[in-house]
Amino acid sequence: MEKDRIYDCLVVGGGPAGLTAAIYLARFLLDILVLDAGDSRAALIPCTRNHAGFPGGISGNDLLVRMRRQAELYGARILAEKATALRKRGGLFEVEGPSGPLRAQTVLLATGVVNRPPPMLGEDEQRKALAAGLLRYCPICDAYEVTDKAIAVLGSGERGLKEALFLRGYSANVTLALPEGAAPLSEAHRTEIERAGIRLIEGCDTISVKDKEIELGFGPLTERFDTLYPALGSDVRSELAGDVDAGRSEEGCLLVDAHQRTDVEGLYAAGDVVLGLDQISHAMGEGGVAATTIRNDLAHRRPLLRPSI
Repeated sequence: MEKDRIYDCLVVGGGPAGLTAAIYLARFLLDILVLDAGDSRAALIPCTRNHAGFPGGISGNDLLVRMRRQAELYGARILAEKATALRKRGGLFEVEGPSGPLRAQTVLLATGVVNRPPPMLGEDEQRKALAAGLLRYCPICDAYEVTDKAIAVLGSGERGLKEALFLRGYSANVTLALPEGAAPLSEAHRTEIERAGIRLIEGCDTISVKDKEIELGFGPLTERFDTLYPALGSDVRSELAGDVDAGRSEEGCLLVDAHQRTDVEGLYAAGDVVLGLDQISHAMGEGGVAATTIRNDLAHRRPLLRPSI
């Protein structure tokens, strides 16, 4: 990377939001660079069937490959690096990474979130369970695929309750499993669960993959299910925004206006890092809005004119 180069925009994040923005920005004839750490949550999706245009479904990884090719086709450059720090100096942004500081007039953060996995399931088994559809994180995305199956929800409190109630609309066989050491449910929550016909089992301390099922252990007892939804929350990757004191919610989500602007001039955000619906289609929409806003905001600062021939 040229040390003295000043990009029109640095896109941090190579998931659906960041790559959609990159396609738009490149087609706006702007000088952009995408920093892609290669850890988009979308890459973990074995097959998404609610993404429009792919009636037979498409894996998250295949979708990202297609989007990268499309962005590069129009001139976007993608650097396989993780951004480690963000600064603003003299009206310009500096993004630190392994290649050194990169400078730009604007920055789009599309860094997403990370699901909290069940701590009692090893990494290898997590990957195996995800690929087999035994472990799922997004009932909005794929509850349709587990209609009338035996579903377990691992969680407690309001989060576990809401996820179990949502899934109850797809199956009469839903169990809410409270992790070992979790706070007991309130009487109001217990009443709601009982009313909905959801089983409640407390003290889940082991999880393992068994043939084509996932097994949960509760002390000496075990139960098998067709699929497990962890309702343990997620961690928002918004640390870079904290470097420049951008506004964030209590959960760490970036706060933006209707055009994806943060409260730091020249800093924009799109996708799951922003408070909203964590869906590929929604992230893509925000990426398109953010890119168009960036183009228009830059045009207010200086004319975006092609050089005379």
